[in-house]
Amino acid sequence: MYIIYLAGPLFTAAEREFNSRLAESIRKKRNDLIVLLPQETAVKFKNYKNKNQEIFRDCIDSINKADIIVALLEGADADSGTSVELGYAYSKGKAILGIRTDFRISEEKGLNLMLPFSCTELYLDTSATIDTIADKIIVFADRHTIGLSPD
Repeated sequence: MYIIYLAGPLFTAAEREFNSRLAESIRKKRNDLIVLLPQETAVKFKNYKNKNQEIFRDCIDSINKADIIVALLEGADADSGTSVELGYAYSKGKAILGIRTDFRISEEKGLNLMLPFSCTELYLDTSATIDTIADKIIVFADRHTIGLSPD
């Protein structure tokens, strides 16, 4: 079993739905890949007094456990939380797949230059579907888990 940490914005219904559908597509295609989706794991902290701090710690712990990181880098400016997760994963030497389907262009491939250069690979496809993105993630996971011992 290999672990994928799926980092992305989760503040709107559309963002949460996309994240859920992408995670589900990966899970259906490959049952040997565990997808850690922060919006799913954060629910356990909803009644904690210091829930935001616990969610932060859980995200960091999940990144540490993950074999690869998938960062959804969408929007006019990539989500700040996703950017922090990406930077942290980069500092830990994690294999990172950046995903961008947004057709807006501003700086480096539509992103602040720090983001694409932190990614092991950047997948740009403005006509991508959830299934084509899931397929790309699976191929990336296969390439970057070679030599790792599955748990």
